[in-house]
Amino acid sequence: MPQLKVTAAQMVAAARAKISEIDTVDAIAMVDDPQVIFVDLRDVRERQRSGAIPGSFHCPRGMVEFWVDPDSPYFKDIFAQEKRFVFHCASGWRSALTVAKLNEMGFEAAHLKDGFIDWAKHDGPIEPCT
Repeated sequence: MPQLKVTAAQMVAAARAKISEIDTVDAIAMVDDPQVIFVDLRDVRERQRSGAIPGSFHCPRGMVEFWVDPDSPYFKDIFAQEKRFVFHCASGWRSALTVAKLNEMGFEAAHLKDGFIDWAKHDGPIEPCT
């Protein structure tokens, strides 16, 4: 097994130290705020299995940097809106790394600190995904 210079957990910890994290209870209170867009980074199969935050926008983790970049041929107009973007994944690891990278790019965003799993544990609203 190769010896890593930095582990995934260390990368997540470093990302979390420099980004805005939103606790689950606070995020649930934001679900009906028209100025907030929740962005779901989870795989489509995760969404189908567990459902999604109502009104959330699905953005596969592998495309996010391209979808937020207005100079990219893959740019999505939703990211040009003057809104607060809250990214999430299942447990908060992928979203922490994503938001750190987006902030480096100049795209301001926050993330759901403990992810969708914690959202469901706190009885946050969930809509089915087909």
